Amino acid sequence: MDKAAARAFAVFPGGISNGEYGLPADDVVVMERGDGCQLWDTNGNEYLDFSMAWGSCLVGHARPEVSVAVREQALQGSNFAYLNHQVLALAEEIRRISPAAERLRFCASGTEATMYCQRVARGFTGRDKILKFEGAYHGANEAGVTSLFPSRLKDFPEPELTSAGTPAMREHLLVAPFNDLETSQGIIAENADGLAAVIVEPLQRCTPPKDGFLEGLRQACDDHDVLLIFDEVVTGFRLAYGGAQEYYGVVPDLVAYGKALGGGYPIGAFGGRADIMEMVAEDRIGGDNYVWMASTLGGNPVSAAANAALQVFRLPGTYDRLHTLGTYLRDNMRRVLAGRQITAQVIGNGPLAQVVFSGEPVVDYRSTFRGDKRMARETMLGLFRRRIFLNPMGTKLYLSIAHDESVIDAFLDRFDAALEEAAR
Repeated sequence: MDKAAARAFAVFPGGISNGEYGLPADDVVVMERGDGCQLWDTNGNEYLDFSMAWGSCLVGHARPEVSVAVREQALQGSNFAYLNHQVLALAEEIRRISPAAERLRFCASGTEATMYCQRVARGFTGRDKILKFEGAYHGANEAGVTSLFPSRLKDFPEPELTSAGTPAMREHLLVAPFNDLETSQGIIAENADGLAAVIVEPLQRCTPPKDGFLEGLRQACDDHDVLLIFDEVVTGFRLAYGGAQEYYGVVPDLVAYGKALGGGYPIGAFGGRADIMEMVAEDRIGGDNYVWMASTLGGNPVSAAANAALQVFRLPGTYDRLHTLGTYLRDNMRRVLAGRQITAQVIGNGPLAQVVFSGEPVVDYRSTFRGDKRMARETMLGLFRRRIFLNPMGTKLYLSIAHDESVIDAFLDRFDAALEEAAR
């Protein structure tokens, strides 16, 4: 272990400052800088980044337009905890492209955005329960980390507490299988009297929705007067400029944003129908129709980074290019796996990919759960040790605007070597 990593273990649980990774002690490194799709650690080692800050750096590290915008705004003040021209312009642009977002509020992260969507849904409907899908991550709020990586696989809709400290979820959360419309419709119908909302990642992790699944959820929510929340923290501005709403053609009642929106800087936003969002208006304080919401850092003027990122996303050909790169990565990962005669599924859409070491199609969490976890873990660690930067606790890969085919080819060579080692 080098000296910088040893210092990290002295102050951080597991040696990691912000959670996850789960690296063996000898593999922990400390990063120093990033540019495009590359990172360098404190020892000068170069990594090809296939995490991209868990997808938040879709524009790439140190994108010039974003860096200039942040620097110029920082000289004029970084935070006023109040309405400013940068966040006003950002909100107007999001409202222009997001059919669900008739009104918006800003916060500091996607976790907060999905939390506020749930709180507003409960306040608006007067009901307590939220329905999520097994294996979905909706941020670090209590619902987001419940039934996130369950191992006991309880009967639906009973949740599994996959994080300690979340006992209230036993009473307030229902769980359904992603892509199983019939089961989901049944749970919604049976619990409609107490169900405030259904929250869904339109593309759950890297598992695409089956044809008609999102449309069926929309109809079931309408039939039972239940709100539909899209967690677009990952899909927002990634699958299309208008996000999953544009890509899949389904409009929710509430929507949460984060990650790519900030261009690598912290941001969260949520929006919805005007009548629902009025629940947070402060002239309602003291009434039963008020939902508390405030954020010290929400909508700070360094959201100039987000305005600059959106300008990058609007450049001609951006999304054709991202989809082309994603297809190239997934197709060639399948080619490498076939060459090694390793049975696996490569799933994803747009600039996202995931490998599941299983012979069965991946349509939900349980089909992922039945995959070979040892092979997945060894392959991801093998890639990390070959200086592909990623989160070895998962198998999800993020591409960015800064990637190209030559970078993917370099990844594929190391993927092949990691597979060979893992198979042994």
